[in-house]
Amino acid sequence: MTSEVLLALAAYAFVTSITPGPNNFMLLSSGVNFGFVRSIPHMLGIGIGFVVLLLAVGFGLGAVLTAFPVLHTALKIVGGAYLLYLAWKIAMSRSVESGGDGTAQPMTFLQAAAFQWVNPKAWVMAVTAMAVFSNPANPFLSVVLISAVFGIINLPCVSSWAGFGMALRGFLSDPARLKWFNIAMGVLLAATLWPMVR
Repeated sequence: MTSEVLLALAAYAFVTSITPGPNNFMLLSSGVNFGFVRSIPHMLGIGIGFVVLLLAVGFGLGAVLTAFPVLHTALKIVGGAYLLYLAWKIAMSRSVESGGDGTAQPMTFLQAAAFQWVNPKAWVMAVTAMAVFSNPANPFLSVVLISAVFGIINLPCVSSWAGFGMALRGFLSDPARLKWFNIAMGVLLAATLWPMVR
C-alpha cells in the first residue's frame, strides 16, 4: 500500500469513526449517564468488535452476503429491531449513574462488540473500506492493514464521544434536562436507521 493510499485510508477511518452514528450516539449517552470510566468496556467492545467485523468482511463474509441477499435482509431486520430497542432504552433512561431505578447499566464489552454485527453504519464502513482500499494482488496483507488502521483510529474517535458526554454531566444533572437529552439521543439513534430503509 502506497503512502498516498494509506493516508486516504486513515482519513476515511477518521471521518467515518468520528461522525455521528449509532455507536457514537450510544457512547455520548453512556458518558452522560454512567461516566467515562464505566463506559470503557463499551468503547473497547466497539473498537475490537469493529476490527473483527472488518476482518470477516475482508476475508469473505461480504461476498457471502452478496451471494445470498436473504441473509443480508435478515441482518438488516434484526439489526434495525435491536437498534430501535436500544434507542427506546436510552430515551427512557432518567438519571445519571445507576439510572435512578438501579437497573440501568452501561453496555458491556460483549454487547458492544456484538452490536457491530447489526450496526448498519459499521457494515457500510467495513464493506466500503474493503472494496476501496484492499489490494487484490496482496489480499491478506491489505485486509490486515486496513483492519489495523481502523483499530488505531477508531477507538480514540469513539472514545471522544463518551468524553464529551462526561463533560455534559454537570449541565445534565438536572433531571428535566437529562430526560430531554436522553429522549433526543434515543430519537437520533433511531434516526440512524433512515439510510437503511430508504
